[in-house]
Amino acid sequence: MKKILIPTDFSGPATWAVAAAKDIAMRSGAEIILLHVVEQQRKESFNAQGQIEMIEDWEERIFTSKLIQRGKNQLAEIANDLADSQVRVRVELRIGNPYHGISTIITDFDVDLVVMGSCSRSNLERWFVGSNTQKVVRNAKCPVLTIHEKPGDKPFKNIVYATSLREDENTFSDVIKTAQKIYDATIHVVRINTRSNFRPDLAIKKLMSRFVRRIELDNYTLNIFNDLTEEEGILHFAKSIDADLIGMATHGRMNLMQLFTGSISQDVVNYSKTPVLTYVTEGRPQPLLLREYTPIHNKNQK
Repeated sequence: MKKILIPTDFSGPATWAVAAAKDIAMRSGAEIILLHVVEQQRKESFNAQGQIEMIEDWEERIFTSKLIQRGKNQLAEIANDLADSQVRVRVELRIGNPYHGISTIITDFDVDLVVMGSCSRSNLERWFVGSNTQKVVRNAKCPVLTIHEKPGDKPFKNIVYATSLREDENTFSDVIKTAQKIYDATIHVVRINTRSNFRPDLAIKKLMSRFVRRIELDNYTLNIFNDLTEEEGILHFAKSIDADLIGMATHGRMNLMQLFTGSISQDVVNYSKTPVLTYVTEGRPQPLLLREYTPIHNKNQK
């Protein structure tokens, strides 16, 4: 891991993201990119020097200039604190649309991880924890770590890997293994059994064993958890083992009835108090490994 992006609006949740990213950077040697976007109603985002000349209304220009200067001062304070901890820091200030600003930085700097603060579902009115966060989780070209509470001193030692056992999770499994290596963690692989997507434990365990061998996972446990919905199952299982981190792949714009769709990952992000690591798998969703399972009473039918 080389570059970590922290989009910040200087709110409480944003400071949580800085603390979490700082710990990861110190353990991995990664550089942190601090990003603040001065929001304006534009489809794209530009750097401060280029955008300020495009503002025609003088009152808006003065107001924006003050926001820019305040943003620069606040970024400098955070950067100085990180530098005192021997973390390499780069500061970026953009003007325009926050989501496009984040997306542009991810592409321009080849970011390896985005760390964002997030509030509970009942407090989503700010852009930083609202629709833009959901867009980043659903569409980012790199893993996204959302932080929901002030980090304590406890490292990510117990990581939940919520898997749908799809064949296209190879890239995400690499993300999980990287997190495991950084924190010397145990991975708790879990498949959520629901009424609408039920499979016998014996069949699932067999497929899960094959799955972890295929992705070459070490230091893990295999778990099946029954619940009403996938998102509730993930959250309840994480709480039951006192997990430090939840990891799950998202398939973006898949059919809402498919397991681990973008909506499920967003619900987990919105409602979880545990940090959540997500990653959008590329390409079209691959078949479920669970389709290899055939009930015994069908095997002998002719």
